[in-house]
Amino acid sequence: MEITLDPGYIRGILSAEHSAAQQDLQHFGPIEALARSQIRHDERLRSAPGSGTLACRAGCAWCCYFTVDVRAVEVFRILERVEHAFSALQLARLREEVTANAAALRELDDLDRMRRNVKCPFLDEARCTIYEVRPQTCRNYHATSALGCQASYENPYDLDIDPEFAPYVYQAGGAHVDAFTRALKEAGYDTDVYELNAALEAALSDPQARARFEAKDKPFIGLAGRDVPPEFDESD
Repeated sequence: MEITLDPGYIRGILSAEHSAAQQDLQHFGPIEALARSQIRHDERLRSAPGSGTLACRAGCAWCCYFTVDVRAVEVFRILERVEHAFSALQLARLREEVTANAAALRELDDLDRMRRNVKCPFLDEARCTIYEVRPQTCRNYHATSALGCQASYENPYDLDIDPEFAPYVYQAGGAHVDAFTRALKEAGYDTDVYELNAALEAALSDPQARARFEAKDKPFIGLAGRDVPPEFDESD
């Protein structure tokens, strides 16, 4: 789907979120800064023109089988919630499913991962069990019709299927993530992206991963990330 960008709208979000994220990182550290950013993120998506046209509803979970990239700060925010909210049985099941998913995806390149349906380890009875702390990738995946999402799920090898998005919701979400990521990177933290299951497996198996991240070192030993350039630039 091709959309017409609104440079002024994008620049406004980039500037506001970058400034807010810088202050939060300075005063609260990266995990709490993300928590505060996620509140602003959701508010921006709700207030974006066209948000009322979105088809996303509780119980619609086609996209919960698609590949998800995360940054380390998101992984530690998720696991912080898991530690407080999951029972021992839930945590055991999470570890089991994360390990199986990571093994299934480990040898695939990015293109093959996009063609592979794998149930998110946090999906339970068509609902997200970590919805409030879900990754930015999930926050920004919206469609105005669930039919496109269903078609992508049923035909994972057809990468030409392009669900219809609400243009301003798309721009609001993308600009917000770019601004927070820029502030995080300027503060010296790892902003590489990792496949969700691989990063969860690495964090769950290494109690020192979060400490390394907060010390501004690479958090996941033996797991390579990718530096993803921002989609939107203040100069556009």
